[in-house]
Amino acid sequence: MPEHDERAPAEEPQGLILDIGLSWMASKSQHPLWLSAADADRFLPRNGAVEEQLSIVDSAVAETHGIVSMQIGEDVRRLLASPLTDGTLRTVWLGVTQAYFDPADHNLTGRDWLQRIEQTWLTSIRRRGTTTFTPSPPNPVTDPVMRMAVLREIRSVAGALEREASKAAVPSLVPALQAVVIEACADLGYRLFLRAMKGYFVEVTSARCEALTALGEAFRYPEFLVDDHLNVWDG
Repeated sequence: MPEHDERAPAEEPQGLILDIGLSWMASKSQHPLWLSAADADRFLPRNGAVEEQLSIVDSAVAETHGIVSMQIGEDVRRLLASPLTDGTLRTVWLGVTQAYFDPADHNLTGRDWLQRIEQTWLTSIRRRGTTTFTPSPPNPVTDPVMRMAVLREIRSVAGALEREASKAAVPSLVPALQAVVIEACADLGYRLFLRAMKGYFVEVTSARCEALTALGEAFRYPEFLVDDHLNVWDG
């Protein structure tokens, strides 16, 4: 994990950390795991308002452990500094939120949406007493060994993940996630991949879960980030 800017707000433990950064935000921007897709269509707005979505960022700064909120800014800057296309960025966001929020429905491109997240994040931090806060440049994980390790895990379940994402009208999610790993950051690509696996409840074996967890340890993730809500089959 990258080091945080020394001018960032101090971290305060507030219970278990189950995700961080944009993958944490995505987990708050999708319908609950226990709710079926049919019921979600009936009872939940499939496209939350822009301000409602951005309020998730503000709540991260106000209420969560510091590493959760600080990683949002780091993740956004990693993506904005990359050559990823607007189409890829939109596909990834649709995929990790189970198409719950589509920036295009609000006349926003993928980069427009990320810029709105970044501005909300900065405003929230500065409003809470650190008016001179300036984020450090992005520090993506580009190590080729880590990239290949993440791509290997994505390939191991690519068919199942693509099938489930396509059911939610998000085709080509796997290539988009792979592009994040290759063109932006292996760490962020891995966390977004895990978020998609959990969102679509894609089944993995116990052995595969152990491999996923080991890779999470290599990224120095919080203890339960990888396996929380992962659909592990013990057979």
